Amino acid sequence: MSKYMQLQVQIRPYYKNDFKKIYPRIARGLEYLGEEWVEKDYSLFQLVGKLDQLLYQLEADPPVREIVLKRKSKLHQLYERIEENIADWHLSEADQLLYQMEDVFDEIERELGEL
Repeated sequence: MSKYMQLQVQIRPYYKNDFKKIYPRIARGLEYLGEEWVEKDYSLFQLVGKLDQLLYQLEADPPVREIVLKRKSKLHQLYERIEENIADWHLSEADQLLYQMEDVFDEIERELGEL
């Protein structure tokens, strides 16, 4: 590592459509907690990083909380593996894990539609 500089890899949101259009049911649940959860345009990765905080706040909405809680372990595992792959500069592997994370959010969105 350089003495006065460092490299940084960042995961940022890239929604061709707005988050609310891609995940309308998840967005509704997040807006219930406060509009900043949707308006700040968090990446899914950032939302998983705040998952414990979200679950705590979702106690007032048991069905949504239960759907997300069922996937908490999987999301945390993906989050940690993504961080590890980024730290080791295995960016292709990290990207593949981000796809898996998106799949979990797709499952959550689908299950919320069944309520």
